[in-house]
Amino acid sequence: MHPMLNIAVRAARNAGQVIVKGFANPDNTETRAKGQNDFVTNVELDAENAVVNTLRKSYPEHTIIGEECGELTGSNPDYQWVVDALDGTANFIHGIPHFAVSIALRVKGRTEQAVVYDPIRDELFTASRGAGAQLNGYRIRTGKAKDLTTAVLATGFPAKQKHHVDAYLGMFKDLFVQSSDIRRAGAPSLDLAYVAAGRVDGYWELGLKPWDFAAGSLIAREAGSIVTDFVGGHNFEQSGNLVCANPKVLKIMLSTIREHLPESLSN
Repeated sequence: MHPMLNIAVRAARNAGQVIVKGFANPDNTETRAKGQNDFVTNVELDAENAVVNTLRKSYPEHTIIGEECGELTGSNPDYQWVVDALDGTANFIHGIPHFAVSIALRVKGRTEQAVVYDPIRDELFTASRGAGAQLNGYRIRTGKAKDLTTAVLATGFPAKQKHHVDAYLGMFKDLFVQSSDIRRAGAPSLDLAYVAAGRVDGYWELGLKPWDFAAGSLIAREAGSIVTDFVGGHNFEQSGNLVCANPKVLKIMLSTIREHLPESLSN
């Protein structure tokens, strides 16, 4: 395992311990609203601190970009850690055991290392650029579906961008009719990891933030998936509008999604 990936795994597991303890003691969880349909808990803040402290101990010169902490600059800006210490906060708050710690390392703007850790199931998804993707140390590959008739897709509802609901529901309806079924689990990093592991055959969501997909997208690509924006380009890192699947499923998903794209989502 790459030394920096090893540190990321350590950071994810340290955060996972905080999260599992908090999940087992919901009466001690304090929640506040950051915005509409956007919440943060004291557990997430403690988990993020665990990640930051672990990374800073080994790499004090690196920059860390976290969902809650913002940007913590270091003396070497070429190295940026992108962190979501609790992806799936709404699930956590409501006692739904489906959430993850997501950590990615970007070197000169390119994602090189990735960890998505599900502390409830103790499932560790990892990837290093060019070295494939693993689940608990075993190689994983994306599914081999050739069309949507037997495919199970994953998605996320635009809860923070409800002004796009009509376009989204058009996509959902057509993809639902064509596919075997659709899942909405509530943690983008795990959706991407599940595509990587062949558990679902494709995933799409709009309005994501970099910490939602930085790690999961590398894991998916290293497992053989393709990750694009809604028109098949590479602008998803800026727009947050993302589609992920194997090449054949992706082609069909993009064709369907394009039929419902307003100009504001055409990137």
